[in-house]
This record gives sequence, structure tokens and C-alpha cells, in this order.
Amino acid sequence: MPLLRFDLIEGRTDDEIKALLDAAHRAMLAAFKVPERDRYQIVQEHKPGRMIVEDTGLGIERTAKVVVVQVISRPRTRDKKEAFYRLLCEELERSCGIAPSDVMVSIVENSDEDWSFGLGRGQFLTGEL
Repeated sequence: MPLLRFDLIEGRTDDEIKALLDAAHRAMLAAFKVPERDRYQIVQEHKPGRMIVEDTGLGIERTAKVVVVQVISRPRTRDKKEAFYRLLCEELERSCGIAPSDVMVSIVENSDEDWSFGLGRGQFLTGEL
């Protein structure tokens, strides 16, 4: 936990996707201070034309390398969220050649009772986590 969902335009290689996921995980570790094996990532690829990612009038230019990241997580501070936005863009640019203008992030918050990591239990609620 957190759970990260990535929406991408199809066409990246497996190695490129692995680099993207690894970069996002490094940003998550640094910003949210989660354990190393706290890694839950899902990639959904879309045909060109099946993703429209505009800019809410901010003048941000997008390319076919656009990445939309949805982070589902328990509440985080504003400082941690801002650190994640910055670190994610830095990691993706350095490791994957993805410009910060091609990175959009949405954080969806929930609470401990909204998570089960398996075995039919809510581990945050049972005290296992």
C-alpha cells in the first residue's frame, strides 16, 4: 500500500515499462517512506486515441509518452504529496526520458479499514500491519 495504477498509450517495451515502474517505486519509497516490499503497481495500456489528457487550461503540452498515475493510499501530508509529485517527475525523466509535462497524478485517499492484503483479513485492523 499505496496502490499505483498507470495508464499509458500502448507501444512501450517490457523493459521500458519495468523502468517506469521501478522509477515510480523509488519516488514512492522516498516520498512516503513505505517499506521496500510495499509495492502494488498495475499498468493499463490504451490504443492511441483512447486517452485524452489535456491540461485544464494550463498550457501543458503532452506527447505520446504521457503517463497518468492514480495513487490509492491512506491519507498523506501535503508535503509528502508534493515531494512525491516532484520525485516522480525527476525519476521518470532521468530513468525513462519522460518529460514532467507528460506526467499527471491523482491521489485518492481511503482509510485503514479499506485494505485487505489477502487471507480474508483487514491487516491494518487486525494489527498485523
